Amino acid sequence: FPQCFAEGKLDIDKLLSLCGEYIDNDFEKYKFEWKGKIEALKLAQKRSTGTLRPCKAESVNFDETKNLYIEGDNLEVLKLLQTAYYNKIKMIYIDPPYNTGNDFVYEDDFADPMARYKEITQQTTKSNAETMGRYHTNWLNMMYPRLRLAHNLLTDDGVICISIDDNEVHNLRKLCDEIFGEENFEGHIHWRRRHNQPNDKTKMIGLVAEHIIVYAKNSDILRKNGVGKIDLTGDFSNPDNDPRGDWASKPWKVGSDQSGSRYEITSPTGKVYDEEWMGEKATFEALLADGRIIFPKGGDGMPRKKYFKFEREEEGQCATNWWEHAQFGHNQGANDCMTDLFGVKNVFSNPKPVELIRGLIQICNVKDDDIVLDFFSGSATTAHSLMLLNSEDGKSRKFILVQLPENLEKNYEAATGKTKAQIKVAIDYLLSANKPLLLSEVGKERVRLAGQKILDEITKETVDAAQYGESFEVDEVVRKHKNLDVGFKVFKLDTSNLKTWDGTPIQDKQIDLFYERLNAMIDTVKDDRTDMDVVYEVMLKMGIPLDVEVQYMEINDKIAYIVGDFILMICLADKITAEDIENMAQYAPAKIICAEAGFADDSALSNAHYILKDRAIELKLV
Repeated sequence: FPQCFAEGKLDIDKLLSLCGEYIDNDFEKYKFEWKGKIEALKLAQKRSTGTLRPCKAESVNFDETKNLYIEGDNLEVLKLLQTAYYNKIKMIYIDPPYNTGNDFVYEDDFADPMARYKEITQQTTKSNAETMGRYHTNWLNMMYPRLRLAHNLLTDDGVICISIDDNEVHNLRKLCDEIFGEENFEGHIHWRRRHNQPNDKTKMIGLVAEHIIVYAKNSDILRKNGVGKIDLTGDFSNPDNDPRGDWASKPWKVGSDQSGSRYEITSPTGKVYDEEWMGEKATFEALLADGRIIFPKGGDGMPRKKYFKFEREEEGQCATNWWEHAQFGHNQGANDCMTDLFGVKNVFSNPKPVELIRGLIQICNVKDDDIVLDFFSGSATTAHSLMLLNSEDGKSRKFILVQLPENLEKNYEAATGKTKAQIKVAIDYLLSANKPLLLSEVGKERVRLAGQKILDEITKETVDAAQYGESFEVDEVVRKHKNLDVGFKVFKLDTSNLKTWDGTPIQDKQIDLFYERLNAMIDTVKDDRTDMDVVYEVMLKMGIPLDVEVQYMEINDKIAYIVGDFILMICLADKITAEDIENMAQYAPAKIICAEAGFADDSALSNAHYILKDRAIELKLV
C-alpha cells in the first residue's frame, strides 16, 4: 500500500481508511502541510543577528560598480536585504539544490543561525539521501523561508524564475502557489538541456529536459507594465545582398484557413498564377516595387514576401513553454563556456548556459537600472548573462549574487565518483590562483573572467570599427558601452559589528566578571572591525541599498562618511565635540550617526541633540 507511506513513515489514518475505517474530520480542506512548516515560517520571520562586511580587496571596481556579490548563507542574507531592497528587485532567478539525494541541502538552525553559518563554512553541508527519511520535508523546510523572504523583495511587476528537475517540481509548484498565489503562475518552461540522446538505464523515460517555474509578484501589474520578448529565431540570410540586411520569406498565397483577394500574378519567367493572394493587388505591386517580393525556383515559383531580421528583432516574439537547446543553450555548451573562461575542463558541475538566463531576463522585461537577484548563484551564470546583454543593448541592468562559501576540501572528502573528480578540478584551479578553497571563489572568478572577456571583445570591436568603418561607427560603439559595468562589490556575511551584552548567568562571588562585561561594552564596536564595516551595517539597517556611493571628508580633523547625496553622515571618531556637530550640520544631512562612546563627554552629547533638533537633523547613536 504505497499510498500509506510518506518519507518511510506509516500514515495510520490512510491505512485504516483502506480497511474501511474512516477518520471523520469536520475541518477537512485542501492544504499543503509537512512537518516543520511552522518552524520554517518562524525562521523566516526571525531577524538576523548578522551583517554584511565589505571586502574591497576581492571586488572589481568597488567604488563605482552597482553590482554585488555576497558570500553567505542566503537565508540570513535575504533577511538582511529586507529593509534596503524591499520591493526593489525586478527579477529573481534561482537554481536551488534539486534534491537528487546527492546534492546539498542547507540545514538551518532556529536557535542561532549565525553560529550554524560559522559551522557550515568550515565543513561540508549534508547531502539529503532518501534513506535518511524526511526526504521531501528537509528540502521543503529549506526552500519555504527563503521563498517567503524573496517574495518581499520583488517589485510589484517583478518575476521569479526557478530551475528544478523532476524530484521536487510538484512540491515547488505547491510552495509557489501558497507564497505567490495560484493566480500569479505565469508558466512552466521545459528546457531541453541536452542535445544528444540520454543513456539512462535507471528510468523508462530518459531525461532530456529540466523545468523552470515562473511566477509574477502580481500578474495584473506585470501585464500593465509589459511582458518582455525573446530574440527572434529563424533562418535569416541575404543571398541577394539586399542593403536592408538579412531576411526570410513566407508565402504570399493565403492558406486554406485564410481569406484574401483573387488576381493574376506573372512571375519573371512569364508564368501566370491565378490564386487567392494576401492583400489587394495594389499592395502586392507596392511590395514588388520595394523589392520585398521574391520568386523562388529561378524566378518560376510562386511569389513570397520578404521580412527583414531587423524588423522582427524590434518586434521580438512571445516565449513558449518549450525552450529548445539550439536557441537557449545546453549543458555541454555551458561547460564549454566555463572551459573557455577558466582554461580547464569541469571546474564547475553542470552550470547553466548564458543563453538560457539571457532569455529569462528578456521575457521578465528587465529594463535599464533594474536589479536581478540570484541567491543560489553557483557558477554565476546570471551575472555573465546580464553583463553580456548590457554590452549588446547599452542598458545598465544590475545584479546581486548570493553564494554560500562551501569548503571545497571538506566537500571533496565527502564526495564520490564524478562529483569528487569535478571538485578536485576546482580545488586545483583555486590553488594555482592562490585563492581560498571555497565554492564562492569559483563564482567570483567567473564574473571577473567573463567581465574581462566582454571588455576585450569591445576593444576589438572598437579597433575594427576604427580600421574598417566610418567615424560614426566608432562613436556608436563608444556610446553603447559608455556605462557598461562589469565590476562587483564583494560583501561577506558575519556577526554584527556591534557588541552584544553577555547575559550568561554569573555565579556568586563573580562580581569581577560582571565589571569586565561592563567595561567591555564601553566601546560598542568590536575591536576587529573597521569604520567601513560599520558604515555598511548602518546603511542596511537604515534601508539604504549597498550600491549607494560612500565618500568621506574631514571635519575638524575627524573623518565623516557621506552616504549618497548626504542621506547619512556617519562619524565614528573619538572625542566628538559640540563644535564638530555644528560643522557637520552645515552640510544639512538627513541623519547624523555617531558612536555613543565617541563623544568627548556627556555635555557634548547633550548639546549635539539640541543643535541637531533645531536644524531638523536626526541624531542616531551606535
